This record gives sequence, C-alpha cells and structure tokens, in this order.
Amino acid sequence: MLVYTIKELCRTCYTCVRECPAKAIRIVGGQAEVIDERCIACGNCTKVCSQGAKVFLNTTERVLNIIDSEKDTYAIIAPSFPAEFQEYTDHRLLVGMIRKVGFKKVLEVSFGADLVAAKYKKLLEESSEYYITSDCPSIVNYIKYYHPGLVDNLAPIVSPMVAMSRVVRAKYGNGVNVVFIGPCVAKKAESGEVDEVITFTELRELFDLLRIKPASVEPSDFDPPAGGRGAIFPVTRGLLQTANINDDAITGNIIAAEGRIDFPGALREFEAGLIKNQHMELLCCEGCIMGPGLSKNGKQYNRRARVSSYANNKMREMDQETWEKAIMEFADLDLSTKHRLEERRPDSQVIEGIEEVLASMGKFTEKDHLNCGACGYETCIEHAIAIKKGLAEVEMCLPYTIEKLHKSVNDLALTNEKLTSMREALKQSEKLAHMGQLSAGIAHELNNPLGVVIMYSNILLDESPEESPVREDLNLIVEQAARCKKIVANLLNFARKNQVNHQLINLKDLADHSLESIIAPPNIKISVIDKTTNPEAMLDTEQMTQVLTNLVKNSIDAMPNGGTIDLILEDTLGDVILTVKDTGTGIREEDRAKVFEPFFTTKAIGVGTGLGLATAYGIVKMHKGQITVESNTDLAKGPTGTSFKIILPRRKE
Repeated sequence: MLVYTIKELCRTCYTCVRECPAKAIRIVGGQAEVIDERCIACGNCTKVCSQGAKVFLNTTERVLNIIDSEKDTYAIIAPSFPAEFQEYTDHRLLVGMIRKVGFKKVLEVSFGADLVAAKYKKLLEESSEYYITSDCPSIVNYIKYYHPGLVDNLAPIVSPMVAMSRVVRAKYGNGVNVVFIGPCVAKKAESGEVDEVITFTELRELFDLLRIKPASVEPSDFDPPAGGRGAIFPVTRGLLQTANINDDAITGNIIAAEGRIDFPGALREFEAGLIKNQHMELLCCEGCIMGPGLSKNGKQYNRRARVSSYANNKMREMDQETWEKAIMEFADLDLSTKHRLEERRPDSQVIEGIEEVLASMGKFTEKDHLNCGACGYETCIEHAIAIKKGLAEVEMCLPYTIEKLHKSVNDLALTNEKLTSMREALKQSEKLAHMGQLSAGIAHELNNPLGVVIMYSNILLDESPEESPVREDLNLIVEQAARCKKIVANLLNFARKNQVNHQLINLKDLADHSLESIIAPPNIKISVIDKTTNPEAMLDTEQMTQVLTNLVKNSIDAMPNGGTIDLILEDTLGDVILTVKDTGTGIREEDRAKVFEPFFTTKAIGVGTGLGLATAYGIVKMHKGQITVESNTDLAKGPTGTSFKIILPRRKE
C-alpha cells in the first residue's frame, strides 16, 4: 500500500476525506482508512493531515540497498528541487551532497521535460484530436479509474521522469540503476522504468542518516545532458512555457487546471462535451512545487519564485549549442506510451434506503440538505450514498453532530438538575426522618406524665365547688394540658406513628368539607378547581381534612392584603394530586428547606406553634405520598405566591 493510515494518530477530523479527489478514504469506527484500490496516490491526504496520521511508503532503505548493489546507481532529480532546497543558493552544493549519498551520476529531469515538451508541441500541431496531458501520474490514474471514457484522450507521451530514465539508459547503458528524486508520491508506482523513487523529504532523511553536510562535500554540477527550459516545468502552465505553446487566452486552445477541486471539474465538463476544441493541461497539485514529497508549510508563490529564478539563471548561463546537440542526439528516442483503462468507478446505480439515512441525520426535506461539505462530501446525498456503501458514518455530518451534542448537553443539564433536586430532597427527607424519630421519642415520654396531669386536673376541677377561688386556676391547667396533648398528637403525626384509616372518598367532597370550618376575610377568594377524571381515592378523611385546612389557613395568613387561593384537584391513572396555590407574600428561599420542620414558624411569638406543616408532612408520608413547595418572593421575577402540591396514591399500598 502506497498511502496508509497510522490509526493511533487519526483524530476523526475528516480532512482527508474532504481533500481526497477520488474519495478513496473509508471511515470505520471514526478512523480514516485508505482504500488502496481507489487511491490515485496523489498524496493530498498526507499534506493536509495535521496529526501525521496519513503517510506514504518510505523507500529510503530500498535506495540504500540499490546503491550498495554491484551496479552503478544514477540519480535523476526533478526540476522542482529549488522549491524544496531553498537553503542552498548554489545548486552545486546540493548535487555534491547527492553524490555523497553514493550516486555515481546526478542528472536533471528538466532535460527529459525538454524532450517531452517538444513531443507535446509536435502532437498538438499535427493531430486533429484534443488531448489531456499525461505528465502527472495522479491525473493519469484518476482518468483510468474514474473517467475510462477519456483514456483515449490522454496524450500518448511518457512523463519527464520516464523520458529522462530512457535518456540515461540510452546514453550510459542499461546496466545502471536509476533512482528518481522528486516531489511526487505517485511516481513511486508510475512505471517500472526507474528502479526506485524517493521524495525530497526522504532525501533529507538520507542526508541526516548519513550525516552529510554542505561543508563536507565538494560542489559539482549536474552530469550531462543538461536541461533547458524544462526547469520551469513544475510550475502552473510549465509544460506550455517549456514547449513555447501559445497560451493566449483569446487565440490559444489549451485549458489549464490544477488542484483537487479544479481538475475533477474540468474533466467532468470535458467528458460532458461542455469543453470543445480545447486541449487540457492538468495537474493534481497546485503545480509540482506543492507536491506531497516536499516539506510541509512551504509557501506556493515563494516556491514558484525560487523555481523561476533558478530557471532564469540557468537559461542565461546555459550553453545553447551543447543543449541543442543533446536534443538532436535524443530526438528519435521513443517517448511514447499506451494508456490502458483500469476502471474502478464505484457502482453508480441508485441505492435504496437513502431517504432513511438522510432522515437519521435530521434531513427530511431539500431545505435540510445544507451541503456544507464538512463531512468531506460535496452534498448530503453523496454522504448518504457513502454511508450506505460502508464508506462513511452518520456522525461525520457536522450539523447533525452539533445538534445531537446540544441535545445531549440539554439532557445532561436536565438530568443534573433532577439529580440535584433529588439529592436535596433526600437530604431533607433524612433530616426530617431524624427529627421524626426525636419527636416520636419526646411524644412517647411526654404522653404518660401528661395523661396523669390531664386526668387529675380534670378530677380536681370536677370536685372543686363553683365558688372556689382555685377553680379558675384549675381551668387554665386543664386547658393548657389539652393543648399539650394536641401538640404531642401533632408530633406523633409528624413522626408517622399514628394509623391511617383508609376510606373511599370523593376529592371534591373532601375539599368542600375542609373549607367549611375556615372563615376567610372578605378580601380573600377561595376556589375549588376540579380537573379530575375520576375523583375517588382511598384516603383518611379526617387526616387529609387537617392537611388541607392547615395549608389553606397558612395561605390566608400569607395574604394580609387579600388575594386568591386555588384548591386544585387533579389525577392520573394511579395518583391523585391536590394543590393549594395562593397569591400571598411567598416563602423566602432560605426558609423553604425548613418549612416542614417541627416548631419552625415565621409567625410572631404566640401566634403559631410551627407544627401545621410538620403535621401535614407526616400525614402525607403516612399515606405514602409526596408534598413539595414552590414559592416566589421576588417581584422582579414575576407574580409572588406559594404553591403546595400533594401527590397521593389512589389506592392503599
């Protein structure tokens, strides 16, 4: 495999999918895998992967093995080398370093580019057909794989690399090894006419491995034959400039396109017949100066300037006569090739189930198809097809993933809110349970002596004559002892030590009965709102009447200036819900956690015992129900008031 993924470095960004013109990337479990049979070896994915997860086959060890063989090894270097080795102002230093690696001779591929450019010019002048340049192996692969109908339009001319390899063997014999050094990954699989290919970055690795420095080498020039205008070949429209072909926008008939976006579009238009009477010069990269075999982060126009400067100096210093003799020497060299189609187009038939895939991403209508390209595919339809074919995943859709994330965050926030509420409720229940145990113990201990006080005070009162001066004191003792008995009874209710006498009752009757004993001021309106579908429930009438009475009386006390009280009756299949809602002054936030505690009250001393809500809490818990409170005392946040909600099981548990 020429290009592959280091899975542990892949970070699920889908950049490689987006940048691959052949869509030769499959996403499985969030990991990007290169589909070898679909890969055109452009190396685009290796350029854009910020994590270094996409890499190409390293062949430096193979080159060292070739150099160590019995045959002489010649290096042919691509004309884009000035774009990579900018630190060497004198190219002879670089040539000397390449020789130091172990190469017998070092030649410029720009001479092969001169020969190829001349062949192109002759082909275009003599043929009535319209051709697509074949010097970029990734373009050739793309056409053979995905546009087989255009294979015959590929120019039957080899690339400058292959041309230079043939020159070397013609001049120096077939018994030598030839290694190409350049910016391209696809060259590693282009042809069997060179023995090995390494990139410029791999050449740097060899320099580091062998500790080759500029100061340790003797500068030398390239071996003959020397290149000419072919030095400009790696930049945009370089072939046209090398061949001196008319590139005028008005009179010319050649369209140039480069880069992963432009060249596929140009091919589609050419194949559809939208481009007529035009030749095409195509490059997969933005010129060979931006190939994947160069160091990353290089600037395109800076590199172009470096190549142009080198070509300009070369043309000024070149021995024109020697160059022309070399061109004549190899004028009859066979530079032809035959392109064979290798169709690898994916099945184009309509796949069933696309609508379901789109729906799973929240795309139900055409308006939902954002076609943002974040997934790496140009349209949502293409993404859905890729999902059906097992090449992509639903999570690659960025809008869908963001919406899903927002929902997860909202759900998590709601869950946390519920958890916090439950935690507070649990803490409150534990606190009240401890207080209930204490209250039960106190009530139990007080009951016996209190019973004796009540019994003997009543006996003394009965035996006391009407005119006795102590009778008034005995009346006070009896009255206060009875009050103590009531308090003890309320404590037992809070501690849930009393029994519940379940009876089948009507909630509306319960509400009306509870309000009969309450005298409300004229400025307070009390309403019973019945929303039940089935008003019957198994409850203790006396105890629940006490609960509702306590709640309504508290609401009246909270509305000194008048207001409304709603006693709302609701039900579900298994529960009944009683809500007492008022428009009073509300309960302060810091007091809400204490309202069900025995003896806690905000009323003046002597006005209340603080056992009303504690008793209500105990009775509700004895019924296996729940009682909660909501209140607002902040006028800025809306209406004030308090709402007590009681949820009780409809049947006895």
